Amino acid sequence: MFGARSVLGRIATTVRSIISPKAVTPPTQTPSAFAMPDTQDTSSAEPVVSNSNATSEPSASPATAAGNDGPGKRKVRAQTTKERREYAKRKRLERQQEEPRERQPRPEGSEPRKPKRKVALLMGFCGTGFQGMQVNPNARTIEGELFKAMIAAGAVSEDNADDQSKVQFQRAARTDKGVHAAGQVVSLKMIIEDPDIVQKINEQLPEQIRLWGYVRVVKSFNSKTLCDSRIYEYLLPTHVLMPSSEKNAEIARTVEFVQRTVPEITPEQIEELRAYRASEEQLQFVRDALAKYCGTHDFRNFTVTRGCTESNSKRYIHSFTASDPMIIRGAEWISLKVKGQSFMLHQIRKMVGLVVLMARAGAPLKLIDALFASPRVNVPKAPGLGLLLEQPVFESFNRRLKNQRKDASSDPVTFEPYMEQINEFKQKFIYDAIVDTEMSDNVFNAWVQGTEIFPEPFTYVNKEGVIPEEAFITPESERKWQQKMQELREVEQKLGKAGNQSDDDSEAAGSDNDDEKGKVN
Repeated sequence: MFGARSVLGRIATTVRSIISPKAVTPPTQTPSAFAMPDTQDTSSAEPVVSNSNATSEPSASPATAAGNDGPGKRKVRAQTTKERREYAKRKRLERQQEEPRERQPRPEGSEPRKPKRKVALLMGFCGTGFQGMQVNPNARTIEGELFKAMIAAGAVSEDNADDQSKVQFQRAARTDKGVHAAGQVVSLKMIIEDPDIVQKINEQLPEQIRLWGYVRVVKSFNSKTLCDSRIYEYLLPTHVLMPSSEKNAEIARTVEFVQRTVPEITPEQIEELRAYRASEEQLQFVRDALAKYCGTHDFRNFTVTRGCTESNSKRYIHSFTASDPMIIRGAEWISLKVKGQSFMLHQIRKMVGLVVLMARAGAPLKLIDALFASPRVNVPKAPGLGLLLEQPVFESFNRRLKNQRKDASSDPVTFEPYMEQINEFKQKFIYDAIVDTEMSDNVFNAWVQGTEIFPEPFTYVNKEGVIPEEAFITPESERKWQQKMQELREVEQKLGKAGNQSDDDSEAAGSDNDDEKGKVN
């Protein structure tokens, strides 16, 4: 099967392993056409014997070993297509000859097995009151509620109820605490014998989580890896674009750090915010700033420090746009929509937060370009309240299906058939929830006030667009900032003002080195 040269090379390798105490380097193999990308499969690897008292057979692998150890070592010959086919055929025959494993008998009284089918679930949710999308022990999450409802409705058997991985559960995008989704896709193996299964799952779900339907897909479908891009929307009140407050700047200059507090908003100030209307120049600045994010850039300054390096922080943004203003309950809002291949933790909220602070401070657009190349700095994180996942996009997958035969085993993954339901849900449970929360809690106003009263991390947001050296994050600056924030919290507790700042406020004004509570993909 193999050439004489190949056999002689393997014999030479075996002889060296017997007479030399050194371990023989295993033969390098060209990646198999049957291997999964970025996955190392060692289950069928054959051992290389390096014991001087042992004998070995030539390896059955189709790759040939090197003939010498020194500088004149022969290069490993790459596998040919014929050798790969022969190798795969031989392994297939070996598996067929193995004795089949006996299936463990099912316990008495257990429910009969039902066939599962790979599906893509299409769903939406309002994230208020949830600790993000991904399941998390001792936390109320969207996935936790969905999985419980599927078990109760009979879509997931009791045998698989203890572990989501048993049904190959995977979501297309992860979302932070409080973030909403009008469209989300989850792939898994599900029992779909019951024609009313969608209705039964919805009956088990809280009203703010809805399952739109499901699509039959191929067994290899993975909602995360086959998703081409994600579209997110951020609903933003335009009053955050107002020029910086001189009063806040005075507090930051004259009041000791631990004595500063975000002042309570008065009814007159609330009316002023509701009546504010952004100028055409302000809106154009926002649009020009958002356009700066488009293309491929290094977004390491727009995510958390932990685990982020120059090699894994590049992302491609297809588009980032701002709508015309709209009046909702007397206040002016704009809708920002971003489409990207994938997103890092807090990336969208930080992109929006930076643009807001730049608009308030009159900073030049070149600052965004500078942050793509600068060392680490703290970028303000806008509240999670306004963010929602519009939908994941599966353009390539759907295009391949269209080019296949008519009896293809998958349907297109699209939200088009459910748009009427989605729009009604989005208005009632997402848009209304965002506006209601802002009207009652003034989340956006508290956030911008916090960034101005505690401006130390954001000194680079200035009219010159120059990043001073003290803005760069170092271990020493991080330690000092954490110490200041701890002192501030202690003072607030003594004064009975614990919780004066929300979690989002303190993070926006403070360090970026926070714990991961959920991720946006």
